[in-house]
Amino acid sequence: MPALPPLTDSERAHYEWQMWVPGVGENGQRKLKAASVLISRVGGLGGLVALELAAAGVGKLVLAHGGALQASDLNRQLLQTHDHIGKPRMDSIVRRLRELNPCCEIVGHAENVSAENADALVAQADIVVDAAPLFQERLALNAAAMRARKPMVECAMHTLEASVTTFVPGKTGCLACYVPEVPPTWKRQFPVFGAVSGAAACIGAFEVIKLITGIGETLCGELLSMDLGTLQFRKVRLPKRNDCAVCG
Repeated sequence: MPALPPLTDSERAHYEWQMWVPGVGENGQRKLKAASVLISRVGGLGGLVALELAAAGVGKLVLAHGGALQASDLNRQLLQTHDHIGKPRMDSIVRRLRELNPCCEIVGHAENVSAENADALVAQADIVVDAAPLFQERLALNAAAMRARKPMVECAMHTLEASVTTFVPGKTGCLACYVPEVPPTWKRQFPVFGAVSGAAACIGAFEVIKLITGIGETLCGELLSMDLGTLQFRKVRLPKRNDCAVCG
């Protein structure tokens, strides 16, 4: 394994409080600096994942999100600003993250994940985060992550409900084990509060931090479901299908 990059005095000052967390220390922070993470869709959910990972000192973020900002995005996409409406989302995403942490390498791709580009995008990172609204993108990313044998943190929300899980090739099943094909009634637009997206995003971001540093216990093979309306939380074991076309 390559040697972990050293921390500068400035970085030690920046991350001092989180290095006090038991099990992190300077070595854990160096692991974060050495890591790279791909985030598919950097909107209300993925944008906050990116924000938290940049703040935590992950060394490289690879971001995939196409299209121009719409007024209806602004209730949840916290890396955007009102004066950016009509302009490419990725321009604002990259700029805001670099303003937060100039030490974090930000690689922006102004395109959504597809079956055609998923492998090339996954090849650029150690860990994958799926925060896309469409199952076409989710399943393409899942297949690419499984082919590349890279862990994928899956984050989702709808209305007042959210869920997070972690897939690790060889240890767990994958998204296709329980969603083998695109649901016929799924729509791109659905009810959303930014605070619900943010709840899933913060848990998803910390799943990534745990995978990198080794602290705590991940949701490997388990789905955490949250109802923010009733504040009910539950964890269920996900299936690992031997006949799965992707990971079986």
